[in-house]
Amino acid sequence: MKRNQILATLLATAALQMFGWGQKGHDTTAYIAECHLTPAAKAMVDSLLDGKSLVYYANWPDNACYTEPYAYTKTWHYKNIEEGEEYAKAKDIPEGTIVTALNSRIDVLNDPASTRDEKWLALVLTVHFLGDIHQPMHMGRYVDRGGNRHNIKFFGSGTNLHTVWDTRLPEAAHKWSYTEWQNNIDRATPEEEKAIVAGGTPYSWGEETYEICKKVYEATPEGTNVAYDYIADWTPTIELQYLRGGLRLADILNTVFDPEYQPLNGMNLR
Repeated sequence: MKRNQILATLLATAALQMFGWGQKGHDTTAYIAECHLTPAAKAMVDSLLDGKSLVYYANWPDNACYTEPYAYTKTWHYKNIEEGEEYAKAKDIPEGTIVTALNSRIDVLNDPASTRDEKWLALVLTVHFLGDIHQPMHMGRYVDRGGNRHNIKFFGSGTNLHTVWDTRLPEAAHKWSYTEWQNNIDRATPEEEKAIVAGGTPYSWGEETYEICKKVYEATPEGTNVAYDYIADWTPTIELQYLRGGLRLADILNTVFDPEYQPLNGMNLR
C-alpha cells in the first residue's frame, strides 16, 4: 500500500490507546518547533511533507503503530524504568525505546544516503517522539504500564495516572488551542532558549524526564483524587515540557537541514 493510502486510512482511524501527550500537547510541541525553524530548514521540511505542517503529522505515529506496516514502532514511544532503578542502568529492549528510536531516526534524517520516503518517515516520527520523551509517564514503570494501571481519580472520577498527564491535566490547566499554547508559553529569552537546548541529547532528555516522573509518582499515589491544588502545582511542569520539546525539536531540524545553522544540541550531527 502506498504511503498516501496508508495515511488516508490512519487519519480516519482513532488510536486504541493514547501513547504520548494528548493531541493538543503534540500539536503544541510541533508548532513551537515550526515557529523556530530557519528559512532553509523550513524549506526542507515543506519539501519532505509536501507543503503540510509539522502539526499536521504530529499525532500520526500514535495511530500508525496499530497498523501492520508500522507495528514495529510500538515500543518506540516510551522507556520503562522501574521504581528505584537508576536511569543509567535501565536496560533497553531489543525492539527499541524512545531514546534509541530518536537517535536512530535522527541518524536517518542526517544520512545523505537515506531515500526521500525514509526521511519522510524519520521526520514524522522525530516530531512525535520529541513530544513523547518529554511526557513524564513515558519514563514510567513497566509494572503499571507507564501509569496506565496506576488508578487514581480526577475530581472524583476514576481514571489512571497516564491519562491524567496525557490530556486531563493540560486541558484543566488551560483551555487553549495549540496556537494559544505556543503564544503563551513560547516566550523564553535567547539565553533561556540556549539553556534549554544546549548540549542535550535524547539520552539526557530522557534522564531529565525520568527525574520528573519519579516526582510525579511520589506526588500521586494510587487512589489520589486530582483536583485544583494538583493542577496548580503541576501546570508549570506541563508548560515547561511542551516548550522544551518544541525548542529541542527545532534545534535538531535546523541542525540537520540548514548547513549555516549553529547547532546547540550535543549530538555531533556534523
